[in-house]
Amino acid sequence: MPGMRRLSRAHALTLSMLFCAGFLRAQETRLTVDPQTSLAWWQIDPHFGHLWASTCPDDPNWQAGEGRSPGKRIDFATRKQTMSSGRSDKRVPIYPRIEVHAVCRNAVHGGVLSVDTVTWRGTRGEVIILPDSLETGLDMRTAYARRAIFETHKHRRIRFVLDSLSAVQPGDTLVAQAHGTLDLHGVHTTISSPLKAWREKEGLRVQTTFSMPADDLTDVYKMSRPALAMGTALGRWNTVYMGVDLILR
Repeated sequence: MPGMRRLSRAHALTLSMLFCAGFLRAQETRLTVDPQTSLAWWQIDPHFGHLWASTCPDDPNWQAGEGRSPGKRIDFATRKQTMSSGRSDKRVPIYPRIEVHAVCRNAVHGGVLSVDTVTWRGTRGEVIILPDSLETGLDMRTAYARRAIFETHKHRRIRFVLDSLSAVQPGDTLVAQAHGTLDLHGVHTTISSPLKAWREKEGLRVQTTFSMPADDLTDVYKMSRPALAMGTALGRWNTVYMGVDLILR
């Protein structure tokens, strides 16, 4: 019957579409962030010799700034010279990770899906950071940042949703521009940041750094003006940098 033939064709088309969608999903590669070897960090410019933090303070490449708490590891052979004045420092981050060690706090989670891990076509994903794991090296400063600035009792995570990559340059070290949405302190903004990735024995290593004017902390992300008065209201801070150094498996 004509009606039955139309119904059969509709069913066939539906099944075909479901099959194709399932086939495409099956072709996607899923990479997961390894929390023990992945880290997040922030740094203020000017940093006044101490305004930086990491979720991986036990990494041997990282050191706390001046005014640190007793017992914090310092290596005077590799320690960077810094200025306590408001002079800009182009070393961002000032203590980049060199070798990967599985000593990080379980503070960075997430993963990506990609249709093609050569051209990275159709890549999307998310990275979640637990801000109460960011360590400055001075216990009092760290506690203040958690309580008064990040307000981790209300905003327990920082989340970046990756929508797409553009200007992809494949190679031994992939270079691209990452586009997505940042959820920071309960405020959602669209951001774009440069990204690079390469393969190491631990997995795919991915680094990206996002920057913003320091005033955005209060004007855009609605962080406490009184808590940040010394840095933003008095104009002592110029730029905030935030970044991740991920291992994807």
